[in-house]
Amino acid sequence: MKVIGSYVSPYVRKVLACLALKGLTYEIDPITPFFGDDDFSRMSPLRRIPVLLDGDLALCDSSVICAYLDEAYPGHPLLPADPRARARARWLEEFADTRMGDVFIWGLFYPLFAHPAVWNEPGDQARVDKTLADDAPAVLNYLEGEVPAEGFLFGTIGLADIALGAFFRNAGFVGFAIDDRWPLTAAYVARVLAHPALADLRRFEDAQIAATPAGRRAALAAVGAPLSAETVATPTPRKGIMSL
Repeated sequence: MKVIGSYVSPYVRKVLACLALKGLTYEIDPITPFFGDDDFSRMSPLRRIPVLLDGDLALCDSSVICAYLDEAYPGHPLLPADPRARARARWLEEFADTRMGDVFIWGLFYPLFAHPAVWNEPGDQARVDKTLADDAPAVLNYLEGEVPAEGFLFGTIGLADIALGAFFRNAGFVGFAIDDRWPLTAAYVARVLAHPALADLRRFEDAQIAATPAGRRAALAAVGAPLSAETVATPTPRKGIMSL
């Protein structure tokens, strides 16, 4: 299997952690969508990552990919068996991908890190201020009533846990931490991110976020990332519809 997408993306992180839970190996082309070429556009018409290539099958959208992995491959189930619990897991994944993506990626990580890094200009500080004052607390208030005091959402770790936890890694890259107003959420996120499916990705994430686009593959090779031989990256970024 081949994954196209940056180790720093929470959506890529979700897919890679689910591959780990399933015991599946992969190679990766660690691009950000800003640097994708025309082949990338054909595989991902919205220019979003990740893309999964499994033989002659190409899939984009992390939720579609994770659903495919759970249906096509045995091993660790990504969703609970009970229909009610499964529906709740799907909702929490949707909440993470949409609302938490908007808040923690587009409201914090993009203006504070990605926008300056890619376009060499400051991000939207007003958006950051609103996120910190209003949007992030609202998300954390909701999660405080949903997460368990111990363990994971549905017994063993699964897709919903990974989807929720993945965004806090990006928030941490720009200095955001869950404070003592939300003790259950802080402890739960720490448990999720400490699970080997996610913790084993940290060295790749740290290497990629510290590297320039030109030096990314060398930095990742130095820490043992399973890099693909070919890439769909361009040397300069393109503007367009895209998501981290």
